[in-house]
Amino acid sequence: MRWKQTLQLAEVHCEGEIGKVITGGVLGIPGATMLDKMNYINEVDDSLRRLVTLEPRGCLQMSVNLLLPPTRPEAHAGFIVLQADKAHPMSGSNCICVVTALLELGMVPMQEPQTTVVLDTPAGLVTARAQCADGRCLSVSLDMVPSFVEHLDLLVETEAFGTLKIDVAFGGVYYALIDVEQTGLSIAPEHARALADAGVALKEVINRQLSIQHPLLPTVNEVAYVMFRNRLDDRTYQTCTTLPPGRVDRSPCGTGSSANLATLAARGLVQAGDQLVSRSTIGGQFQVTLLGHTEVAGRSAVLPRVTGRAWLYGLQQLGVDPDDPLAAGFMLSDTWGSGQA
Repeated sequence: MRWKQTLQLAEVHCEGEIGKVITGGVLGIPGATMLDKMNYINEVDDSLRRLVTLEPRGCLQMSVNLLLPPTRPEAHAGFIVLQADKAHPMSGSNCICVVTALLELGMVPMQEPQTTVVLDTPAGLVTARAQCADGRCLSVSLDMVPSFVEHLDLLVETEAFGTLKIDVAFGGVYYALIDVEQTGLSIAPEHARALADAGVALKEVINRQLSIQHPLLPTVNEVAYVMFRNRLDDRTYQTCTTLPPGRVDRSPCGTGSSANLATLAARGLVQAGDQLVSRSTIGGQFQVTLLGHTEVAGRSAVLPRVTGRAWLYGLQQLGVDPDDPLAAGFMLSDTWGSGQA
């Protein structure tokens, strides 16, 4: 073999959502903070992201998490979420995948019955508490970054659905949250393609009509995802996050569930100590707890805890031949949909 680059990855999924973890082969990314490193990937050199997420090495239905040394002394590890469109600052399901890989591969010592892991992310520090037994990470509870509302019941004009009423909230990234009945669809496997197409198209429409800016993170200034939701009862919500260029999250989505929790708290529908269930399109579940309240740059925010499970199912080594003409990766619309880039 004459590879010019070699990567080692752990193959992990969280309730069906693939979140591979790069455990070796990347010496470092320029930047003083994890946010700086994410911005470098998005603004200067995204070759690593394209290599691992696009065909022929990647596929649409996955994320890849880049493990890095932490930039803050209190953290055990840093990580950045790499997806088909760009690098993102935070993801609950990917956090759960990362913690599971760190513990089950022995990169962070496992202590039973509980191990605490602190992660340095572009969105801030995330504290994870893993329940462990017999060398297995049974579940991971994440103390998510503070989540807050930007808009409730905002009216957005769309060609496909007329006037939609949406909420916009931050749960690690910005979400547009839409009650799914407004689209005439339901959150069900047979509607996944239609929901994916609608969500990706609506993201572009919403960002054209809306101006947002995180008060502390200068480069977090747009809706990253559209999440459709459906209230099943007072404590159970179906969630369907749609991701560019056109797919749905297989997991219940930790950051989206945190954003949803912020909207419920703003409406007075949940109180500190309340626990909700977020249920995915394929039936996976996260427990979502409102730990308490705080402020972000003077605005009211909630402190969410998200609990879920992940499974380590394989180890992978990727290499790049210096003559490979497809090292930059590619997309085709037969799989990736009309949003391919």
